Amino acid sequence: MKNLFKILYLAPAMFIASCDNGFEEMNVNPNASTEVVPGFLFTRAQLVTVSTNFTGAAYLTIGGSMQHFATYKEVPAAGDKYFSFTYSQGSWNLYGGNPVTEGAVIDIAQVIEAVSENPADINKLSVARIWKAYLFHRLTDLYGDIPYFDAGKALSSQNFTPKYDTQQAIYADLLKELEESVNAFDAAQPTFGTADLVYGGDITKWKKFAYSLMLRLGMRLTEVDAASAETWVKKAIAGGVIITDADIATIAYVDGSITASRNFISSGLMSTDYVSPGGDNVEGGKLAKTLVDHLKTTKDPRLNVISVVWTKASATAPYVADTATALQKGMPNAAFNSLPADFDSYSEPNPNTILKYNAPLLVFTPAEVHLLLAEAGLRGWYAATTPAAEYESAVVSGMKQWAAFGAGGVISDAKIAAYLKANPFKATGTLAEKMEQIGTQKWVALFLEDEYEIWSNWRRTGYPKLTPTNYPGNLTGGKIPTRFVIPDSEEQYNQANFYEARTRQGGTNTLSSTVWWDK
Repeated sequence: MKNLFKILYLAPAMFIASCDNGFEEMNVNPNASTEVVPGFLFTRAQLVTVSTNFTGAAYLTIGGSMQHFATYKEVPAAGDKYFSFTYSQGSWNLYGGNPVTEGAVIDIAQVIEAVSENPADINKLSVARIWKAYLFHRLTDLYGDIPYFDAGKALSSQNFTPKYDTQQAIYADLLKELEESVNAFDAAQPTFGTADLVYGGDITKWKKFAYSLMLRLGMRLTEVDAASAETWVKKAIAGGVIITDADIATIAYVDGSITASRNFISSGLMSTDYVSPGGDNVEGGKLAKTLVDHLKTTKDPRLNVISVVWTKASATAPYVADTATALQKGMPNAAFNSLPADFDSYSEPNPNTILKYNAPLLVFTPAEVHLLLAEAGLRGWYAATTPAAEYESAVVSGMKQWAAFGAGGVISDAKIAAYLKANPFKATGTLAEKMEQIGTQKWVALFLEDEYEIWSNWRRTGYPKLTPTNYPGNLTGGKIPTRFVIPDSEEQYNQANFYEARTRQGGTNTLSSTVWWDK
């Protein structure tokens, strides 16, 4: 992969091979573990998978292009003005990079290798394989054809130039891995226990997570292989998916002095834009007009959970985070190239919910699953309930989940009922209208927690309908970005494999390239 792997893994191997007079003992760090500790590495793999490159990828690139956020500046405008592709390259560090905060691919590969040796570790192996599927589905959805079967083998096999596999082949294996993993669980065997930050070793919940991921991936195939999509969607539903709050997949964080213990979303947003109220901020960001206008038009009570405008009673009074609906105003995407005079009047994330360092990360929610079930119902693949019922359950779950962020996130039953009454599911509408309603609801329900999935669903379905920007000099010709850019280092260190994959994907490596399932 990148040159870092050669420095870490190739150079020591060459040194040891050429010196056999006892120097290998001198080349061992006495303060470092010489054995894989599966529980520790699994914890690390979970944390690194969800957090790597959040600011550059989920916030500035996807958050801007999906019109959740806007910026007046040009440098961070990968999603707002379709400028720099640099931010999108950072997610490639899931393969390796900073040895403390990146490299989940290597971590999970080492975990799987370590727990494969003992039959009693079957539950640990199954959970690790499920998490590997979660990790690689994100990577392939961002970049398309990527190293998969050969990935993470720089240490074990000295393979520094892994081949790129087609996304079609990767998806087939991810689905196989999920199915085999859930079938292999054994309630009589040990688990990762507290080293598992998501479910604490609860294999019943991990089965639901795996089947929910299978449902998501199966639905991703609708435009390229409808028959396989139907097969996997039905298999996932039959297996049992996440439909109650008791099974929601979360990672807890604390408001501690150690940055790594804090929620990386709040830390990222606070360090880049929302450090203090009033005045300019680092990346020039605010919530986008498209998002705020939609929430106001539909009278969505999540607006008051998500959004604030900082106000002052007088010039000397302190700023107050005001959630009043009338005050909320989103900043237009790609509308400015310098600080707008009314910058302070635009909405930004609520410090009492989103910006709390101890806010939980919602990894996989009932709201998303209910929306997937609603779509499955529309396609005739699920008849246990109606699409309308699943849509309503998604709305309720999507609003109730904000209570996990504290008192500022609580939405009353009365407000939820009023929203559903004002925005009922279009039971008599066209298929396109129903799909649009489901896609738009997902765009709101997964806001901030899973921008990656919002972007993938938009690329697959075209919903919600977003009007692209066309800022002068942009890199896409006024087209919303549709793929991340693989780093230049691959062209230097893994050139033959990179070129082969690039040719396979249309000969380009740009923000306007597309992945296999995006038709």
